[in-house]
Amino acid sequence: MTDAVKARMASTVLLMRDAPEGLELFMVVRNHQIDFASGALVFPGGSVDPSDNDPRLRSVSDGVDDVSDEMLALMVAAAREAFEECGVLLARSNGAKDLIQGHRAYELGLKYREALESSRMGMIDIAEAEDIRFALDRLVHFAHWITPAHMPKRFDTHFFLAEAPSDQLLAHDGHESIDSVWIRPADACSEADEGKRTIIFPTRLNVEKVGKNRSVDEAITAARSSKVVTVQPVSEMVDGGRIMRIPEEAGYGAAELFVEGKPGKAARIRYPDGRERDTEVAMASKD
Repeated sequence: MTDAVKARMASTVLLMRDAPEGLELFMVVRNHQIDFASGALVFPGGSVDPSDNDPRLRSVSDGVDDVSDEMLALMVAAAREAFEECGVLLARSNGAKDLIQGHRAYELGLKYREALESSRMGMIDIAEAEDIRFALDRLVHFAHWITPAHMPKRFDTHFFLAEAPSDQLLAHDGHESIDSVWIRPADACSEADEGKRTIIFPTRLNVEKVGKNRSVDEAITAARSSKVVTVQPVSEMVDGGRIMRIPEEAGYGAAELFVEGKPGKAARIRYPDGRERDTEVAMASKD
């Protein structure tokens, strides 16, 4: 038996806002030319870049006094991906309490996003050039998923929640992602079940999990008070799909789920006995 491919460290950020009908998520559609989850509706995110490990970043980041070097790099990667992929800059001018205003975030995006995406510079370069600090205290650790060992392409992904700054303009980058949408979690799942959208298994379960909350504050409070349990699914191929086993204590509503659809493709989720996994039940508010 060959050794498993080493999982690549990665970060994903669930950007949220409150809307009249409840909590909404900012999601992007991956470019169809990307080999993994092409065309899928996903959260902004990607692999940790070597520049995210720069030790100088600790001195220009808020909310990282008690985090490990590895977690710091993951948080920086989440902030960088949010900036690269959708223009959200979680940062403050040095000495300020509030996040930088939307017009400045936009201007800095025009100035730096392309250089970040091409790895010609890192986040520390922006902090030093613009005299800003990264507001990593706005990130809340939400979930941790590791791709199953048998997969040819593997990620060790940490998911973070963050409230989207209300005055910053969010838009997909046109490269890794070709479209974007603000969407209610229940609508994302319903549209996936109707075949209107492609949502892969880990994304679907995290959409459902955050959708248990009715507001941004409720989601952040719940995440801060919950232990993040690592999920590395174990799969068993069966007729028509596969059984996915995950830790029940991870908070996804079941320890076993039947998934129709190939890995990296659209995932329609049911219970192993064939019952439909009703979206509204999966997203029922906690007691």
